[in-house]
Amino acid sequence: AVNGILLGRVNPQNDGVVEITDSVPLFHSNLALLPSLEIALIMIEEHYGSKGLGIVGYFHANERFDDAELGIVAKNIGDHICRYFPQAAISLLDNKKLEALPMGKDQSPVMQLYIRDASKNWKLAGPDGGSRLVIKEPAANAVLSDYISSEKWQDVVDFDDHLDDIKK
Repeated sequence: AVNGILLGRVNPQNDGVVEITDSVPLFHSNLALLPSLEIALIMIEEHYGSKGLGIVGYFHANERFDDAELGIVAKNIGDHICRYFPQAAISLLDNKKLEALPMGKDQSPVMQLYIRDASKNWKLAGPDGGSRLVIKEPAANAVLSDYISSEKWQDVVDFDDHLDDIKK
C-alpha cells in the first residue's frame, strides 16, 4: 500500500469548505507501525502549521489492483485524524481508473472520497453535495497523468524513504 496525508485549511469565505492544497507521502511499506506514523504526523503538523496549513485528511492506495475497499488500517488512521480535525476525509485510489488515465479512456476522478457519517462510520461521499470537501480534480488528473507518462513518480520521496536516508 501507499499512503499519505492531505493538507489544507477551512475557507471561512466559502461557507467553511475544506480546501486540500497539498499532500505529504508517508509510507510504501508496512502501515501498521504506529510510532513511525505518530512521528510523521508531528513533523507534518509542525512544518505545515507554520505555513497556515493543517492535516485535513488521509490518502490511501491499496496494494492489490483489484482491491477497491477502504481497509481497517485506512479507517483507523482516518479516525485518528478525525480526533484533531472532525471534518477530515479519506481519499482512496481507484486503481482501475488510474490505469485508464494515461490512455485517455476515462477522465473521471481517480480518487474515491470517504467521509464519516453521524455514527462515525466511513462512507463513500455521494454526488448529493453533502461533502464539505473540495478537490480540484481536473488539475489533479493532469498532474497525475504527467507523473505517470514522464515517470516522475520515481522521484517521489516519502517518509519511509526519509527514515531510511535522512538526507531525503
